[in-house]
Amino acid sequence: MDDVKPSTPLVSFLEILQHTAFNTFGNSNFDPKTYVDLPLKFPLSVTDHAFHNLSKSSTGSVSVHDLNRFIETYFHAAGHDLVYSDPEDFVPEPDGFLPKVKNPEVRAWAIKVHSLWKNLSRKVSSEVKTHPNYHTLLPVPGSVVIPGSRFREVYYWDSYWVIRGLLVSKMYKTAKSIVTNLISLIEEYGFVLNGARAYYTNRSQPPLLSAMIYEIYARTGDIELVKRSLPALLKEHEFWNSDIHKVNISDAQGCTRTLNRYYARWNKPRPESSTMDKASASKFTTVSEKQHFYRELASAAESGWDFSTRWMRHPPNFTTLSTTSVIPVDLNAFLLGMELNIAFFANVTGDNRTAEHFLQISDVRKEAINSVFWNANMKQWLDSWLSNTTHEVQVWDTLHQNQNVFASNFVPLWMKPFYSDALLVSNVLKSLKTSGLLRAAGVATSLSDSGQQWDFPNGWAPLQHMLVEGLIKSGLEEARSLAEEIAIRWITTNYIVYKKTGVMHEKFDVEHCGEFGGGGEYVPQTGFGWSNGVVLAFLEEFGWPEDRKIEC
Repeated sequence: MDDVKPSTPLVSFLEILQHTAFNTFGNSNFDPKTYVDLPLKFPLSVTDHAFHNLSKSSTGSVSVHDLNRFIETYFHAAGHDLVYSDPEDFVPEPDGFLPKVKNPEVRAWAIKVHSLWKNLSRKVSSEVKTHPNYHTLLPVPGSVVIPGSRFREVYYWDSYWVIRGLLVSKMYKTAKSIVTNLISLIEEYGFVLNGARAYYTNRSQPPLLSAMIYEIYARTGDIELVKRSLPALLKEHEFWNSDIHKVNISDAQGCTRTLNRYYARWNKPRPESSTMDKASASKFTTVSEKQHFYRELASAAESGWDFSTRWMRHPPNFTTLSTTSVIPVDLNAFLLGMELNIAFFANVTGDNRTAEHFLQISDVRKEAINSVFWNANMKQWLDSWLSNTTHEVQVWDTLHQNQNVFASNFVPLWMKPFYSDALLVSNVLKSLKTSGLLRAAGVATSLSDSGQQWDFPNGWAPLQHMLVEGLIKSGLEEARSLAEEIAIRWITTNYIVYKKTGVMHEKFDVEHCGEFGGGGEYVPQTGFGWSNGVVLAFLEEFGWPEDRKIEC
């Protein structure tokens, strides 16, 4: 299988435009993604011709005035191809909304967070269907909920927590519409793309579609949705178990285990970050070194953790990204969840053979997770480094485990085979308490302050939610009590930041209650899909007593 997806002529052209804009406008407030999101007003050939006719200086740069006029003449604004969509299942305060939230101040805020679904609802404009080659936006059939700000299209793993929030908001139709869109991507491309843009067709994101369908089914009993989804989920499972994503490891007992890794089908700069990726790669001298580095960048983007010391051979040196050499704990936990969900769906729809098969392979994966990732001293599951990236069987060694503490080391707790084991949970609970990750305003992503956004001191909604939900589902009193403590801290910091800024944020500084997060490739974003979803899910689970204050 060729492991590089070709780019479209439009994306290639917009990348050139992005580099020209960078040279013309300079680095301050420059967001490279804006340029690859611009929809054409005229055919590409006409636009390209006009671009080549712009007068250029001896260094090849274009004047600010000329470039601005060119962009205005030949392009619509970024985001123009998604139009506002009024969700038909939105009501200002749904029946039975958050019955356990008794504090009037918190309740008023929760209703505002709920109302943000209206702001974030979009549908693909008819222009995209009429002239698909004028747009990098991919046409999806239903309405979507976008994360917010620069993320003006539907994203894969964000959608899981958006859906969790929509279910609290009783917006079942909107939730199903998102799932239908993601299924349409599998039908078209064989997997769920990172996001619905032509430049994302080379990679996926953490595979949580089956979990979205499971949650919708648990609330609505929609068996038709399950039936419609099953073929797509089987296709997605195949994608994640294809040769490029698969790794065979001979464990300490000499058993061969099969696990999976992130691996983007790409070896060029990511179009949405092309100027940055080229700058990062400039220290490499050969084409093959650069291509290797570009694949590692895109694979880190596939992980959702873009970027983190977790993927670096020699942190915090960014150019030592080696994502494809990491067997990630969380990815394999998500795939275990997918296998269990497929077995459940097959069972519900009467396909006993498929159910049986997926139960068997989920057992095999559970054994592999225990054998390769579990560290009995640290009582955590640790990512494992590959000694080489060939397709031969690798020999496992404890020395290959990444001993650094990341929130992802606790993600398997979110899966039933682990949270239902009381002895295991109490060990993991002790480990989490002494890990250094529990901070004033939530769970830190890592203990390394590298300036990357998926590192300390940032906390992210999905990580809080997976850990909290795993602890709750264990049924242990002590685990629930820690889960509630984390949720209270997280809700509080979200609330205080909202009070200060009037918006919900993508990430938060867990070291300082009431501060939003920073670092990474772009300015902090607001909106924000998964933050809204997790706050609503936490408030539904734990409520907020009338007499409990909400303050840092």
